[in-house]
Amino acid sequence: MTKNNNASMNPNLVTSIIVLVASFTLVHLFYASVVRPAAESILATQGTSSLSSIWVILKDLEQQICLSLMFFCIFLMLFKLWRLVDEEPLYTRDFLKDHDKSQPLNVDEALTELNASSYSENPAMATWINCIRRFRNTRNVQHAADAIESSVDNLSAQLESGNNMIRYIIWAIPSIGFVGTVRGIGQALAQADAALAGDISGMTASLGVAFNSTLVALFISLILMFFMHLLNARQDAMVLRTQESCEKHLLSHLHN
Repeated sequence: MTKNNNASMNPNLVTSIIVLVASFTLVHLFYASVVRPAAESILATQGTSSLSSIWVILKDLEQQICLSLMFFCIFLMLFKLWRLVDEEPLYTRDFLKDHDKSQPLNVDEALTELNASSYSENPAMATWINCIRRFRNTRNVQHAADAIESSVDNLSAQLESGNNMIRYIIWAIPSIGFVGTVRGIGQALAQADAALAGDISGMTASLGVAFNSTLVALFISLILMFFMHLLNARQDAMVLRTQESCEKHLLSHLHN
């Protein structure tokens, strides 16, 4: 396990930027080498009957941006999930298990030991430190228990705030799809004269842009919302385990 200096459990800014640029670059290369050539070939040979092809559905700029953001968002969620799984043993650990519970806890010694740990800024251990510090100042177990509750609430808030970028991307993807819809409808209206003259191919292609961008964006949003639900469930489990561990192990040390 690694030391956790980030209670939100997000990657640092440099890593996020690198992954974002890599996501857009790789998707662009895939589009330039596979998607758009395949879509152009299908359109040239099959005409309007090719509009249901997956390559034609994906070929436009809005779909490319949505896919790039999807991969970046999945990276953010997987990174956070990896951190939660990696540090899971800390959620239920008794950090003072070497201390004899039959004897009164040496508060100063316990604080020194916990602060010297490489996991001192981990949310679970930070909760222990805050609770013991409150007990040292007040010598009241109830005040220490209140510190557990406030620390756990703070942990929950930090984890939720760490999901802001993920939530923004999930919101932004359908919006980008609607931008494609507006663009496609605008192009279709610009070709109304040609359609009245009997050539509806241009209007059909533009309407395809309008509907395909929204279709792809909404489908991606549904996928990301499912993964977001799983991540939230894991975060809630972490918060509950941290609280249960403190109430089970820490308070038993302080009651002596």
